[in-house]
Amino acid sequence: MGADMKLVFLDRKTLGFDTDVSELSRFGTVEIYDFISDEEAGLYLAEADVVITNQNKLNALNLSKAGKLKLICQTGTGYNNLDIEYCRERGIAVTNVPAYSAVSVAQHTFSMLFYLISHAGYYDAYVKDGRYSTREELDPSKDFYELEGKTWGIIGLGDIGRKVAQYAQGFGCNVVYYSSSGENRSHTLRRMELTELLMQSDIVSVHAPMNERTRGLIGLKELQMMKSDAYLLNLGRGGIIVERDLAKALAEDLIAGAGLDVFEEEPVKSENPLLSIGIREKLYMTPHIGYGSREARVRLMKTICGNIDSFLKGGKQNRIV
Repeated sequence: MGADMKLVFLDRKTLGFDTDVSELSRFGTVEIYDFISDEEAGLYLAEADVVITNQNKLNALNLSKAGKLKLICQTGTGYNNLDIEYCRERGIAVTNVPAYSAVSVAQHTFSMLFYLISHAGYYDAYVKDGRYSTREELDPSKDFYELEGKTWGIIGLGDIGRKVAQYAQGFGCNVVYYSSSGENRSHTLRRMELTELLMQSDIVSVHAPMNERTRGLIGLKELQMMKSDAYLLNLGRGGIIVERDLAKALAEDLIAGAGLDVFEEEPVKSENPLLSIGIREKLYMTPHIGYGSREARVRLMKTICGNIDSFLKGGKQNRIV
């Protein structure tokens, strides 16, 4: 492959932000699309040497039409949207971009938590609506607690989980973690079983990948184990928390609140039960943007180009297959 190599970016718009992809042109001809459906993807891959995707499900149905394809570049850490076994059988290399968003996602984790525990929406409206000017009595249910001395349970102690642990310790939290693989991921943090972590933690944040061990990991039974004044945050993958059960838990005050940046289906369907819970302040949702700081997006594209360059030179930088 050389200057005549063809690169196809199937779904740049799903990155959610304006991301500079101009450096890709140094590898050959680049075709960039805002969004190509999984069903149509095969048509656009027919002549591609390299495909770049964020969310497309690439499998035998569409990859079978990609006769020239040598490399798939996943524009993120997780790659459960790719049929890895099919790629391995067909000799298609796959790369991802680990760790690029750890700081960004960790920061967004705390942004979500502080919005929830400080009742930011309520107090902002209290002033702007004139209630402070008239000395309207504060809602006693909107009190808040300090993080120092609280237990923060982390589900998934990878690059992001470790960064969250670092920040949480900076606020004086006692940090514990659960590993779905059963591996000891830290020499300094205490590993707990899931039940123990849920029962003891004041804040639980999810930063795990989606796999057979984590799908539906937190349902109604697990939510019932949590403290009634605990907060649950999911910045890992949608589907790790069962959304209908979370909606029920919030409606029944089983937990104090929840923050979600990821969902079982993205974009969120209009009939999602989380969109119709009674007390909206108990749930803070963002459209899968945690990864997307300016700095993280620069690291993302730099690493993708580095992965392509390494592949062309016979290297294995960030190779999955």
